[in-house]
Amino acid sequence: MAVVRARKSDIDLLARLLRAEGEGEGDLGMLLIGNVGINRIRANCSDFKGLRTIPQMVFQPHAFEAVTHGYFYQSPRSSERRLAQKVIDGQRFWPAKFSLWYFRPDGDCPSTWYDQPFVSRYKLHCFYEPTSDTCANVYNTF
Repeated sequence: MAVVRARKSDIDLLARLLRAEGEGEGDLGMLLIGNVGINRIRANCSDFKGLRTIPQMVFQPHAFEAVTHGYFYQSPRSSERRLAQKVIDGQRFWPAKFSLWYFRPDGDCPSTWYDQPFVSRYKLHCFYEPTSDTCANVYNTF
């Protein structure tokens, strides 16, 4: 069962984001990016208050480098659509299980990002999750 509403066009949009942001990180890397996006919709806290849909999340200003810098032009493939559906259905993967932020630094992962603690690195991306007192909704079960 989906944890956020998603029409076919929303699945395609999320699949495009997964491909643009994480194609070089493999399937798990793209799933992690999808987890962060879905978590942002569900969290309703911090910079993500009021996000209710996949398009709002994807096109939130300054949220994703691929969208901001024009790497977001490729059509989704069936493999990315399947990955997008998994995260829409609520599958969560560590280290992005509760993360709201990730980024790709040139070097080591900082211990915090947007005042949130570092969880772990997966390949080139560092993941950060909020504390339960700042964004409790991200920890809610489905």
